[in-house]
Amino acid sequence: MDITLFTSPKGPQFSHTFFSTNNNGDHIVLDMNNNNNQQPQHSHTSTSRSSADSAGGVVGCAVEPYGDATGNKWASKLLKECARAISDKDSSKIHHLLWMLNELASPYGDCDQKLASYFLQALFCKATESGQRCYKTLTSVAEKSNSFDSARKLILKFQEVSPWTTFGHVASNGAILEALEGETKLHIIDISDTLCTQWPTLLEALATRNDETPHLKLTVVVTASIVRSVMKEIGQRMEKFARLMGVPFEFNVISGLNHIGELTKETLGVKDDEAIAVNCIGAMRRVAIDERESVIQMFHSLGAKIVTIVEEEADFTSSRYDFVKCFEECLRYYTLYFEMLEESFSATSNERLMLERECSRSIVRVLACEEDDDHENYGEKCERRERGRQWSEKFKANFLPSGFSDDVVDDVKALLKRYKAGWALVTLPQQQGGDNNNTNNHHENSGIYLTWKEEPVVWASAWKP
Repeated sequence: MDITLFTSPKGPQFSHTFFSTNNNGDHIVLDMNNNNNQQPQHSHTSTSRSSADSAGGVVGCAVEPYGDATGNKWASKLLKECARAISDKDSSKIHHLLWMLNELASPYGDCDQKLASYFLQALFCKATESGQRCYKTLTSVAEKSNSFDSARKLILKFQEVSPWTTFGHVASNGAILEALEGETKLHIIDISDTLCTQWPTLLEALATRNDETPHLKLTVVVTASIVRSVMKEIGQRMEKFARLMGVPFEFNVISGLNHIGELTKETLGVKDDEAIAVNCIGAMRRVAIDERESVIQMFHSLGAKIVTIVEEEADFTSSRYDFVKCFEECLRYYTLYFEMLEESFSATSNERLMLERECSRSIVRVLACEEDDDHENYGEKCERRERGRQWSEKFKANFLPSGFSDDVVDDVKALLKRYKAGWALVTLPQQQGGDNNNTNNHHENSGIYLTWKEEPVVWASAWKP
């Protein structure tokens, strides 16, 4: 949703109205005071100008404190100041800063303009208490435009230019294959929204094993309504690929749960003679914060030989009741992500624009929606990321860190060599038993990290009962 500001000729202090684009492309008036939608109108305000041109055209606004005329890092300073104004309920300053951001922001500009555009949307929703409505609209639009082909092309292109997702795939696959080696009946419970792009390489590995090729049952637990619509075609393609590889294969999908803690051995179809692995990529952050401990206990009750967890390295949880701190952490994380996309894709890449637009829902969800907002399915209840050390602290109550073998680490390092410079793997010491006095220290830092320009961005870990 592109938010533009309808400004009075007298300047930003008289501006109280924003335009919000509806599904038909019309502009709906959103009033800062009462939030009531009015009849569609048309705005001629453009946000596509360059940040340098916009900065020079903002009458009566002091631009220098927010960066130089080239737009160098001005977005972070303006956005943080606006977040503080919202926290302080300083309506005059809120209007002024929203107006400035609107003049400078564009989803088609440089990295600062893009960040300003998407965070402006969240700040506006926070200021007007319209986050839930905006989030539902963004989700609805995404669902309507979603298709298997478009989703597949986007994911594969992202994997081609960046290890952001493939890092976790390679690490998790390696840990699963080693933990289930020698077993004849494998059951992988996949709780993620990766459209099964992780599993073809694992099927290939199973097909080339020296011993008898095992039977693989793959149960996919859908954690987002956007993914549900494409799972039928994904299942057909997975079954076809398994036949090609000569791997006996069964594919099941579970969807429509109210929350992930409802899963049981019965609903998952777990059998006594199966060797179980639970693979959880980017799904734990969508579990409600007060339900995370029970979900980990549920994983333990399944009797899995291995549980693999991959999450992005950010903390939107501990600061959730402090809007400014949460905003700053959210901005830090997405700045890294947007800068990574900028260096990975060409400036005119449609895939880059689509990935950036995907972030808009999460940003609005984290910053502008209340925690007790009602949602239709558990996959949209939460977007509260935690850091690896926080997840480790939770998992240590029911599991021990399994660690990653040297072979798996070597596979991950080989993967990173396929991409541009700037990516690295950081390994941490693992405790494999022994002195219990030191166990907690190792649990706290269990796992491996993908770093980009020395900043940790993705955390992967493996756990055993």
